[in-house]
Amino acid sequence: NIMDTKFARRTERIGRTTCSYWRAGKCNRNPCRFVHIETPSPPAACGYGNTAYSYGKKPHSSSENTPKYGSKKALLRDNGDRGDATRVAKAFKKSSPRICKYWINNNCVHGEQCLYLHSWFRGDGFSTVTKLQEHKKVITGIAIPVGSDKLYSGSTDGTVRIWDCHTGQCAKVINLGAEVTSLISEGSWIFVGLQNAVKAWNIQTMSEFTLDGPKGRVRAMTVGNNTLFAGAEDGVIFAWRGSSKADSPFELVASLTGHTKAVVCLAVGCKMLYSGSMDQSIKVWDMDTLQCTMTLNDHTDAVTSLICWDQYLLSSSSDRTIKVWACIEAGSLEVIYTHTEENGVVSLFGMPDAEGKPILFSSCRDNSVHMYELPSFSERGRLFAKKDVALIELGPGGLFFTGDESGLLMVWKWLEVPKVASS
Repeated sequence: NIMDTKFARRTERIGRTTCSYWRAGKCNRNPCRFVHIETPSPPAACGYGNTAYSYGKKPHSSSENTPKYGSKKALLRDNGDRGDATRVAKAFKKSSPRICKYWINNNCVHGEQCLYLHSWFRGDGFSTVTKLQEHKKVITGIAIPVGSDKLYSGSTDGTVRIWDCHTGQCAKVINLGAEVTSLISEGSWIFVGLQNAVKAWNIQTMSEFTLDGPKGRVRAMTVGNNTLFAGAEDGVIFAWRGSSKADSPFELVASLTGHTKAVVCLAVGCKMLYSGSMDQSIKVWDMDTLQCTMTLNDHTDAVTSLICWDQYLLSSSSDRTIKVWACIEAGSLEVIYTHTEENGVVSLFGMPDAEGKPILFSSCRDNSVHMYELPSFSERGRLFAKKDVALIELGPGGLFFTGDESGLLMVWKWLEVPKVASS
């Protein structure tokens, strides 16, 4: 009957299929319904070789059991083994390039046959330098103080690590006993955001101070107009300026209120302080009076990052958009362009490449960082990580850094473009 025929065909198909767990040396079934020998692959569909990405790797699923679009075998099998090249090409075109999660952990068994990327990046003009893997949790700050040969990194694992820029080795670990939620440098100072406080270290005098006042985690800090600003979890921004007092070189001069939820990003530009919050708003503060001059409400989810670039303000959000703001009449800000990502945006960073072209880095909730050339927003390349990249920072000599939520700190370098000798 029909059911018996279907069962027989299914049994015959299973009997021809190699056990993926056996291939990986992990099958513990005895007996196993799949075969424990290698079976020849079906013939490739005509034109399949043209479906590879232009950056060199074929997109694929790293799981043979539950592929999203499937391996080549699965695609041909689902299509009745007709070898439909159009179906194969369309399926791979739909899938976005992703790094192989097994290759990341050094246990991919497919080797060159793997259909996911076996590379930390896609694109050209830049390359990886090294991986620093000592942190155990989210990296929340990276800084190289001016004139220093040390890299400072902070993490929610409760430590600040000091790295030797020449050897790439961790020279010192400072255990703070609490989550480090932000870290920046300004001159000879390192500022570390903690729960209910900011730690200030002077790397020249080796002095240390605690700045009290914030309530909850200090999620964002920046310096402008000789003022340190720290955004706290209760939505208040604290401002300290230099003081002549012997007990502390910093004096609390203002508490900027207005946000109703945590302040998670700050930026300074055009004599203004910009703050982004979980309350979905951006507030603009006058740096001289420390008063709020306007509130921007165009995002529909948490504002995750802000950067000032020339006369423009760029903002990102969990609503999957990047907005470009510009000043118009009467000094107000309006959105002049909105770029939409497939996933929520974690953070933004801007820097020039080796040729001086402006490049925008957009870290998204797909464990990757999209690189765009400005002002066109054409994609230049993509960086990959174990987990979402929490921050990006510029270094000296063409170096830049990414820190992800697994604690992996990657060092990258822009590559110089060879000059062609004139005839």
